[in-house]
Amino acid sequence: MLAGGFDGCKNRAMAKRTTVEVHQAEPCCAPVMTAPLQPEQAVDMAKMFKALGDPIRLRILSLIASSQDECCVCDLSSSFDLSAPTISYHLKVLREADLVDSDRRGTWVYYRPRTENLGRLSAILAVPGVPAVVGCS
Repeated sequence: MLAGGFDGCKNRAMAKRTTVEVHQAEPCCAPVMTAPLQPEQAVDMAKMFKALGDPIRLRILSLIASSQDECCVCDLSSSFDLSAPTISYHLKVLREADLVDSDRRGTWVYYRPRTENLGRLSAILAVPGVPAVVGCS
């Protein structure tokens, strides 16, 4: 027996063991089912989410997306108590974020949603097994 109650014989026997049993614990959460965003995808998505960070732009996009096909800027202006230049600014931000497309016809501009990008936003926010909820409570 060595100093301090240390038994060298017992420890030598333990030191010869070369493998350690590891018991795998149950995973704490479900495995990731889709690949994470690539850096360039994250930049594009962040641009879209940033554009939707303003309540006015979110409402404008909601109006455009809920229209049958496209929405005239004159219809959008009548839905808000804002000046025409302010509405135009918000539409420009939505256009630059690739959330809407526009066409000028005479004096009016018509807007339609970029459904592929709205689908991308929806997909990234979707939680498997949780139904989508429309509206707020």
